[in-house]
Amino acid sequence: MASIAYALERIKTNPLEVLDRQAVERVCRQCGHEWRDRDLDPATTIALFCQQVTRGNLSCAELLRATGTAVSIQAYCAARARLPLDVVQGLLGEVFEAALPQTRREEHLWNGHRTFHIDGSSFSMPDTKELRKAFGTPARQAEGCSFPTAHLLVLFSASTGMLVDSFASELCTSDLAHAAEAHIHLDEGDIVIGDEYFSGYPHLALLKKRGLHGLFPAHHLRIVDFKKGRPHCLPGAPVAGMPRSRWIKSLGKEDQLVEYFKPKGKPPAWMSKEEYDALPKSILVREIRRTVQRPGLGKVTLTLVTTLLDPIKYPAEQLLELRLRRWDVETNIGHLKTTMGMDVLRCKTEEGIRKEVAVFCLVYNLVRCVMLEASRRQEVPVSRISFADALYWMRYARPGESLPELKVNPLRPNRVEPRSKKRRAKQYDLMNKPRAELRKAMKNGGKSGKSG
Repeated sequence: MASIAYALERIKTNPLEVLDRQAVERVCRQCGHEWRDRDLDPATTIALFCQQVTRGNLSCAELLRATGTAVSIQAYCAARARLPLDVVQGLLGEVFEAALPQTRREEHLWNGHRTFHIDGSSFSMPDTKELRKAFGTPARQAEGCSFPTAHLLVLFSASTGMLVDSFASELCTSDLAHAAEAHIHLDEGDIVIGDEYFSGYPHLALLKKRGLHGLFPAHHLRIVDFKKGRPHCLPGAPVAGMPRSRWIKSLGKEDQLVEYFKPKGKPPAWMSKEEYDALPKSILVREIRRTVQRPGLGKVTLTLVTTLLDPIKYPAEQLLELRLRRWDVETNIGHLKTTMGMDVLRCKTEEGIRKEVAVFCLVYNLVRCVMLEASRRQEVPVSRISFADALYWMRYARPGESLPELKVNPLRPNRVEPRSKKRRAKQYDLMNKPRAELRKAMKNGGKSGKSG
């Protein structure tokens, strides 16, 4: 239970004060949570919960055996249930705040700006009625043949890999639904980098209104024409094949300033009418198009839209390079879901799932703090420090053990790997009928209970 504490006591960049007993109890009092003096008080429960996640999201029974904690499974589960969601999320908020100063260090800035990656993902959970109602299930699957799945929006510091915020919501939720909430953590001048779905007028205008910047691929349906003085269609009167943006100025080859107009009609589902009405009628943005040679993919043409308008301070090639580093967010999500095991959660209630997500994010940032300290000591970029090795050290650190040299991943620019599995799956059919129907079919003479 104590190995996380032992591990983080050995490094200087230590946000663990949010996990010590005094801090946990302070957050409990702030949330109005009262507790009795017992073996599984809030601080002990949080420590066990973090250890459970650090060890690969063990079952409760295996956790108690691994840590030698002399309480029953029922007592531990009850202690987790007693712990209010507000307390766990409050601790996560303090970890977020403890992580943000790292993003302001000079070596983590790009042209004087902090940079952040925003992206959507998902995770699944046990098949219970409450979770199906709260998060939904994948479409076009028969009832009982799939697991409840949640949509996850994450905001990472691009330079440090720190997780700044996360939002778990219903599966059919848009990536943009919580984007405005994610902006709360950002300062004026920060740059948000995402995929094409963040490049629409409402999100770009919202960023500019808050003094933030965006860098995104242009949406695939948007017509981008670099011809000087080209015509454009009027707002609310689209013409097939004609750009909706007004040409302003050429900044170089396939690099231009244009004016985007606010679309007429209803606001997007993720924005209220009052917020939409408060946006300006038009904004100035910059469009850039470049063709790059990508290993394994050949030549790829990228069209970018950004609010970084100065071509001298922000050359097109540097913006392209910044955009190409967006793949780091996929690596970070992979660490969170695959390396740590957040792709399939264990709790069977909505509140339990939200607590579990918060603890995963909390532990993820603690691992990142270890990586940042290892990066400083070993004088290599933090992106090359092995996340898995830092996690394993935190899992098994003992009293008096100082931070060792962590594994440094080889530098492999433009690495190409197929996204495919080598190990073959077992030859079982996918379940596309409820389990009860398959059992009945087997009893009536079915040989293998095939679902097809």
